[in-house]
Amino acid sequence: MTSNPTASKINITRCLHAALLVSDKSRAEVFYDVVLGLPKVERPFNYAGTWYQIGEIQFHLIEDSSFAAQLHNPEKIGRNPHVAFGVEDLSAVRSQLDSQNHPYQMSASGRQALFVQDPDGNVIEISQDEANSN
Repeated sequence: MTSNPTASKINITRCLHAALLVSDKSRAEVFYDVVLGLPKVERPFNYAGTWYQIGEIQFHLIEDSSFAAQLHNPEKIGRNPHVAFGVEDLSAVRSQLDSQNHPYQMSASGRQALFVQDPDGNVIEISQDEANSN
């Protein structure tokens, strides 16, 4: 990495969490708990939401009843704001989504990845994590 004399002196060490808005926490939990199988963790706050722990990073859902995601590029779903998760077996993800009749799109890039939307339209990328595959 090259040195930039005008670069910030801030030293960000890691990503702590990512958060998405959802309009209905219970409906979103069906997708994230049942369809994707994310492990839920305790939350310290009293506003509506759900937290999940994925490796070292937390994934937060925050309820806002007026929220609706807007796709800026519906034809190319991966070119919209999204969160990406790595998995050991993408074919197992496809089987799970198929069994739930939940639509998804395979990545047009040729990578082993797919894009799926939660009930509010938030885009989630799920990619074969080669570093952690068996």
